[in-house]
Amino acid sequence: MTVFDLLLEYIKEGRIQLDKSIHNMPAAYHDPCNYGRKSLKAFGQAYFEEGRAVAGACVEDLRELYPNRNGAYCCGAGGGAWAMPYAEERVFYGRVKARQIQESGAELIIAPCHNCRDQIMKSLTKEYDLHIEVKYLWELVADSLILPKKQ
Repeated sequence: MTVFDLLLEYIKEGRIQLDKSIHNMPAAYHDPCNYGRKSLKAFGQAYFEEGRAVAGACVEDLRELYPNRNGAYCCGAGGGAWAMPYAEERVFYGRVKARQIQESGAELIIAPCHNCRDQIMKSLTKEYDLHIEVKYLWELVADSLILPKKQ
């Protein structure tokens, strides 16, 4: 079971309640290479819709980056590049993702992959002057939780 499956199950079964009003800015879901194309090739299952369904339960205005899903561009941190000393290359290859983010008008980017999240949050936002917030998918869910009242 993946984190996508688990979160969707909890949402569908009502085990967690989410408040969409907490994230009241335009948001966009980033398709990580590892959960999309690479997962499809290695395991026969791509995770494109699951993350969008979870994100859509947490935000009112969920936008798309174009192209997306199987045609999505890498953020520039793929293949472990985030952990390697290739900052100039990462910034260069991330330019397309930065443009997509700007064109979407999103103020919040949801990135389920740790390399993508770090690249977008710590590198692209600075290098391309993106005025955005970046969250992991599960961080978005945690921040959207409606906690039960103490009795």
